Amino acid sequence: MESFNETCFHPSVFILLGIPGLENLHIWISIPFCFILFSSIFGNYVVLLIIITDGSLHQPMYIFLSILASIDLVLTSSTMPKLIAIFWFQYNTIDFHTCLLQMFFVHGFSTTESGVFVAMAFDRYVAICYPLRYTTILSLSVVIKCGFLALLRGILYILPLPLMALRFTEYRSNVIVHSYCEHMAVLRLACGDITTNDLIGITIGFLVLIMDSLLIILSYAMILQALLRVTIEARRKSFGTCISHVCAILAFYIPILTSSLVHRFGKNVPHSIHILLANSYLLVPPMLNPLVYGIRAKQIRQKVVKAILFQGLKSNYQL
Repeated sequence: MESFNETCFHPSVFILLGIPGLENLHIWISIPFCFILFSSIFGNYVVLLIIITDGSLHQPMYIFLSILASIDLVLTSSTMPKLIAIFWFQYNTIDFHTCLLQMFFVHGFSTTESGVFVAMAFDRYVAICYPLRYTTILSLSVVIKCGFLALLRGILYILPLPLMALRFTEYRSNVIVHSYCEHMAVLRLACGDITTNDLIGITIGFLVLIMDSLLIILSYAMILQALLRVTIEARRKSFGTCISHVCAILAFYIPILTSSLVHRFGKNVPHSIHILLANSYLLVPPMLNPLVYGIRAKQIRQKVVKAILFQGLKSNYQL
């Protein structure tokens, strides 16, 4: 059996490679990444600001949307600034404990976002199937509790991963072949048996991706069953209230599912593609969610248009 005593060491920092194999293109790749970063921050900030300041939007659906926007801001800010620093300045070192903290934020808030999507599916189910009892069932306290439970579940599911990683003090290398501190990308460098960590990671992934997807599908199956008993006009209106949520769900789960399938079965796929796909579920949903809800949600769309027109008129008046 090979001894790791001579080759293993305790790293004070890790080195992130960004997009391995595409180092010569990092500057060019940074252009769309920067666009996505600024679009995500601006879009989610605007949605969050509108919902917080407008009392008429303090309804369950919009409160869930504000929670979603907050999560997207955390996900974006926990990975993208560091990645841009790698692209622009080759600043690719990250402190050991900061790396574990980033691991927790990335996986923890992704899990929380999935839980919020389940809560939003339940919100649509209650709104369509029990419209007269909607405000009674989904009171402000219930909505806040749902958001808190989604956050608590994300913490309880993911916190063991960085805590268990702390038991590995010796690593064969400190070079992470990834753009952020993804759980298994870090643990594969450890000297020791990582089977338990791998099994826990797979189990958590199953619970989040499969169980949450099944709950969302169940909610929409009951919604469709209820819509079969109403008029065509009422059916069309109900579909309109669900389409934003469905688009946001697809934007979140499809990149995760694609990345997981390619990671498990795409052995011949270039590693750079694996990394780009792994970034897609951190980049795509935060950018698309404000657009999807901003376009579909009439109240938010009207507020944005009014704000733009007001600023335009104010500028013309000052001139």
